[in-house]
Amino acid sequence: MAKKLIHPSDSSPLALLPETEAAVHMAGITKIYGAGDSEVRALNGVNFTVYPHEYCAIMGPSGSGKSTLMNMIGCLDRPTDGVYELDGINVASLGEPELATVRNRKIGFVFQQFHLLPHANAVENVMLPMIYAGVPATERRDRAVAALTRVGLANRLNNRPNQLSGGQQQRVAIARAIVNQPVILLADEPTGALDSHTTEEVLELFAELNTSGITIIIVTHEADVAARTQRTIWMRDGVVVEDGPSVALRSDRNP
Repeated sequence: MAKKLIHPSDSSPLALLPETEAAVHMAGITKIYGAGDSEVRALNGVNFTVYPHEYCAIMGPSGSGKSTLMNMIGCLDRPTDGVYELDGINVASLGEPELATVRNRKIGFVFQQFHLLPHANAVENVMLPMIYAGVPATERRDRAVAALTRVGLANRLNNRPNQLSGGQQQRVAIARAIVNQPVILLADEPTGALDSHTTEEVLELFAELNTSGITIIIVTHEADVAARTQRTIWMRDGVVVEDGPSVALRSDRNP
């Protein structure tokens, strides 16, 4: 039986969630900055669902709302209105401590800039989110080594960021993002700082991770990157204007 999604401040159902639990479900998501004459609607009634094991891209021109949407998905910002369920939890109703826990345990982040600690080696960088998650010290190193091995860096465990190439640093960042076994891997322009050859290697890694069962959402302005995913959600003026298979993405869709 379908599950009703209820707005935290309203008893009326906004949407129905199918029997298969969604990884991400957004219904009527609105984000307003400012008020009166200075009001800006960054998101204006966004609706979409991402199911486990999907591989999606979010695209759109500058000012389309895709960055705001990424912040919503990543629980880095709260909607003004609407329902956001992450792995069945209505995160829009959570307080800051609970929200921080959800971010740490259910979302793996990969950014354009790698955000690695410069004085820590690869294993130590990957161990960091496990410290916040309360993983026992005896387990942290084993899991970090396994994650780095998974992304092809078994021979770089003790290297610091300045001893690694850009592509290798991004692999460390990806290992860090998946080490807590998140519900989704959320990547913001993950190839933006990489050359074409390294971009190809990172995209191949994302494809392998998705094939292994990881749900991935990439926010990108690059049509070539989006075309490597299974599905593209196209944003414009704060709403979803197109949502379908990435192979159907038209060549004129470059923002």
